[in-house]
Amino acid sequence: MNERNNDNDLLKYFENNPGRLIHKWMHYFEIYERHLSRFRNQEIHVVEIGVNYGGSLQMWKKYFGDNAYIYGVDIKKQCKQLEEERIKIIIGNQENRNFLKQMKNLCPRIDILIDDGGHRMLQQINTFEELFPHISENGVYICEDLHTSYWANFGGGYRNPNSFIEYSKTLIDKLNAWHSKDTESFQVTDFTRSAYSMHYYDSVLVIEKRKMENPVVRKTGNKLF
Repeated sequence: MNERNNDNDLLKYFENNPGRLIHKWMHYFEIYERHLSRFRNQEIHVVEIGVNYGGSLQMWKKYFGDNAYIYGVDIKKQCKQLEEERIKIIIGNQENRNFLKQMKNLCPRIDILIDDGGHRMLQQINTFEELFPHISENGVYICEDLHTSYWANFGGGYRNPNSFIEYSKTLIDKLNAWHSKDTESFQVTDFTRSAYSMHYYDSVLVIEKRKMENPVVRKTGNKLF
């Protein structure tokens, strides 16, 4: 454990895992700590798409505390048996937009959305488009395992316009749309008004939400010349 991770409780839980199997890339734990620690010990509603053996659901439950409500989403019906107190399993296909629309009723509140599902391009894009607007005003969206955007068998490929990586690059423009002088083709959108920041890491995109308004520039102090 390096110095940066000495106080990382998620990593400590993982290393001493008392529960079900967890399968995570090791560098993800620093990302989680950076973006999710502010939610600890609050009433929090977490959705993780991709249940696997349910270990990460137990990890989130422990990490966020007694007021955390965890929802796992998976296409495999047998995952339903992994339910326990404050962990609910929802069965459905994240590529199906109708199912994703139903998710808004099944999970009326989402503070953190972690997409660790099938990692196929249409799954990631559909999930983002349907559920990002549903995440609470100060919530966090995380899409994991973006390396599949470079894999043809997942629908990706380097600079493939259909990959999630290429799709997400257009969001950078939307984040900065306040400054557009081409208001016909480049306009402020709901994403511009609700996304505070975008963070790219190896195989991970984190988007932090916050109500945003047209940025203001000011000057203070005295001119010297």
